[in-house]
Amino acid sequence: MSGRCGSIPIVSIGCLDAGAFIRWTTASRRNARDDRMCGKQSVFRDRQDAGQRLAVQLSHLKDARPVVLALPRGGVPVGLEAAKALKAPLELLLVRKLGAPGHAEYGIGAVVNGAEPQLVLNEEAISLVNPSQEYVDAEMRRQLARIKQLRQKYLSDRKPIPLSGRVVIVIDDGIATGSTVRAALKGIRRSGPSRIVLAVPVAPREAIEALREEADEVICLSNPSNFRAVGLHYENFEQTSDADVVACLDAALRWQAAAN
Repeated sequence: MSGRCGSIPIVSIGCLDAGAFIRWTTASRRNARDDRMCGKQSVFRDRQDAGQRLAVQLSHLKDARPVVLALPRGGVPVGLEAAKALKAPLELLLVRKLGAPGHAEYGIGAVVNGAEPQLVLNEEAISLVNPSQEYVDAEMRRQLARIKQLRQKYLSDRKPIPLSGRVVIVIDDGIATGSTVRAALKGIRRSGPSRIVLAVPVAPREAIEALREEADEVICLSNPSNFRAVGLHYENFEQTSDADVVACLDAALRWQAAAN
């Protein structure tokens, strides 16, 4: 399935495990110099420490004037440290799952926010569920409305940063299954960035390998063979609150204004 859904471009996500989307809001959310950094064990004090370590590995991109896209909520304090070091704007990357008819927990795709929101469909799930176009349109509108609410809560009336022609760095506090990130990367690609860099503190090897084709560069500080959950690789993995997200975004604006 490809083309447009209303005014929103559609991206096919191919044969991604249909069940993976179910897990992106549960286990995957709870729980470098280049790709060669992967495989090295690390334990991070907290998200600030992880962000500072990522920033070192991202320093080669400073002159490229990148945009840092952070996945809320836990990815935002990590992204803040990278944005400060690179003197880059910090933007939110909001991804909302599209649930199947009658089974909202079963994902058939996702909407990725931005100046030009993107609809990413899981073709395997679509073929199994066979939802009507009317249902997909309605579910997309519902999730876009939720994204608008979240942007208003976190960013007030700030407009999304256009990504066309820009180097985009996608940051989270870690990856479990990779489902959310894969949908996000596919959506971002349609926005026309010159380069996409995925940067995370920790992820299982298989998830990183599956994501390489979606990004131009992958930076992963810790790639443990015995990966069980993101939080186990942090000494302090307290939940990031909505207030924390707003504070990080406000701090990024202040840092950027001072840098300019």
